Amino acid sequence: MDDTAWAGGPLLGFDTETTGVDVHTDRIVTAAVVLRTATTTDVRTWLVDPGVEIPAEAAAIHGVTTEHARAHGIPPRQALAEIAAVLAEHTRAGVPVVAYNAAFDLTLLDAELVRHGLATLPERLGRPVSPVLDPLVIDRWQDRYRRGKRRLGDLVELYGITGEGELHSADVDVLATLDVLDAQLHRYPDLRAVALDALHSAQQEAHHRWATSFNEWRRTKGLDGPGASTAWPVEPPVAG
Repeated sequence: MDDTAWAGGPLLGFDTETTGVDVHTDRIVTAAVVLRTATTTDVRTWLVDPGVEIPAEAAAIHGVTTEHARAHGIPPRQALAEIAAVLAEHTRAGVPVVAYNAAFDLTLLDAELVRHGLATLPERLGRPVSPVLDPLVIDRWQDRYRRGKRRLGDLVELYGITGEGELHSADVDVLATLDVLDAQLHRYPDLRAVALDALHSAQQEAHHRWATSFNEWRRTKGLDGPGASTAWPVEPPVAG
């Protein structure tokens, strides 16, 4: 099989909506996995009762309140086991995981798996998670001097993508992410000719360069805080 024929699929999109933005302590509220081939799109979603209060500011973004999650969500251990099993099955078969800001979703997923006594994705695979395709990393790499924000909605607008629905729903975000990746592969056709393993490594290097530069910019501005992790697509666990 031609190892540069991956652009036609299958591709496995993944996204989560959560209780917050701390990948090591926050919880998954909804998740979606979308398997897209050249002719089909299969969507699977989860609504999770995270076992903690969903802050009002998080619920305002994704629309899931604590009360709704408790009434209709499934236990986190069940959801996490199912999500990890699907991701591991397809990744093991060589299907690339496509996630926007992948380090957020994949790191948070592994932290959740550890929290509930389940094997992480690397443990299930017996190796690091790869290949991963991250349209955010690709955008920073290929269009580094473009001004403005780089949220998923910004790239949806940039590429003129329509019809997927309201963003900040996990399934809609995955479909939009897959559409953004497809648009990027048309704008930067040389990426299609790169084997997945090489493209994964190139994204790691690109993210490391971006994070290093971003953190240096923060230092010159006197900003406090840890800055951006240079690790991609999964951040290392926190000590303790």
